[in-house]
Amino acid sequence: MTRSLPLSFSRRPAGPDPKLGPKLGLKLGPNLGLTRRWPLGLTLGLTLGLISGLSGAAARAEVPRVATDIAPVHALTAQVMAGLGQPDLIVEAGGSPHGYALRPSQARALQSADLVIWIGPELTPWLEKPLSSLAGQARVLALLPAEATARLAYRDTEEAAEQGEGDRDAHAHGHDQGQDRSHEESHGDGHADGHEDGHAEGHEDGHAEGHEDGHADGHADGHEDGHGEGHAEHAGHAGRDDENHGDGLDHGHDHEGGTDPHAWLDPENARRWLDLIADELARIDPENAATYRANAARAEAELAALQAEIAAQMAPLSEMRFLVFHDAYQYFERRFGLQLAGTVARGDAAAPGPARLARLRDRLATERIACAFSEPQLSDSLLTPVIEGQGIPVLLLDPLGANLDPGPGLYAGLLRAMAGSFAACGR
Repeated sequence: MTRSLPLSFSRRPAGPDPKLGPKLGLKLGPNLGLTRRWPLGLTLGLTLGLISGLSGAAARAEVPRVATDIAPVHALTAQVMAGLGQPDLIVEAGGSPHGYALRPSQARALQSADLVIWIGPELTPWLEKPLSSLAGQARVLALLPAEATARLAYRDTEEAAEQGEGDRDAHAHGHDQGQDRSHEESHGDGHADGHEDGHAEGHEDGHAEGHEDGHADGHADGHEDGHGEGHAEHAGHAGRDDENHGDGLDHGHDHEGGTDPHAWLDPENARRWLDLIADELARIDPENAATYRANAARAEAELAALQAEIAAQMAPLSEMRFLVFHDAYQYFERRFGLQLAGTVARGDAAAPGPARLARLRDRLATERIACAFSEPQLSDSLLTPVIEGQGIPVLLLDPLGANLDPGPGLYAGLLRAMAGSFAACGR
């Protein structure tokens, strides 16, 4: 038991007994207060500990500042940076990445960034100029053109639906998840069917050169800041002059050929990107490299388990046909063996004309469509007249996680929500 020594100041109200200090190993300070006479070794130890603590705080302060474009990329980056820092998000929840106005706080995030991680200009062409002017000194990691990324070309969804309908009558189903099926789209720019893991051959850094008839919904080159209203139709689309770009959509880009940028909807890509993000952060911040790579490995394992879970959930839905507003989901479809019946718009930014809507409505009348999907980022004003009177239920399909809290858990939540929407469609 530790005994406390009684201290009494009753005899000397002006201050402590001067004889008491030496007895307790204390000395009186100039103001007659009690101070401790610390051993030299202990004093040095405390001093070195304080310096070490300050150095550790300085090291933590030097963790790279990271800015990301969309919420799914932000979530993957947050997982890799867990325990060290938090990335900034440029395109807020509910915003469409295809046309977005930077807020001052987001411009500051770019300006202070040591690293910017984005899908690439195929998804956010308006971000190219701010990257150059605001984040000119930052390292930039573009995920879509990365060698590890499985890329798909934009497809002509009308041709794809017709091809899928004919092939369903001729071929049995039950293909392995993630492999291309014989009824899937053929591309008119020399891309061969049978891409392994969704890789499209012939892409250079994720950009397709030239626009050919076999593709629809690709990004057109040469647009600036996301504005392209009034652009003429590209050559090679004769007979499609009924399409227009002025019926209320926010976007000014028509995806005429090129790479589909919605690659985050294939969890295999997300798993590869975790490694890319960890490697880039480790290059900038080698002192924390082990943490970045351990975080990435843990996130990959969790994502692999989730992918297997979703594959089992989607397996009974291989015969289900569905309609979406725009062609943003082929990465998810191919990974999990789903079949698209058609899209209202050919691409994120291409507003459909009356002739296209009429063709789609006529085709839906002769097919069995389980449901149609709207999106929180886009108006369903063009979807409603296509399905009106046909008894097709409308469900929500969110490719960006607009209703989820940004952070490390968003990507898994996004995939689960999408799987849940497809499962509801198949009921």
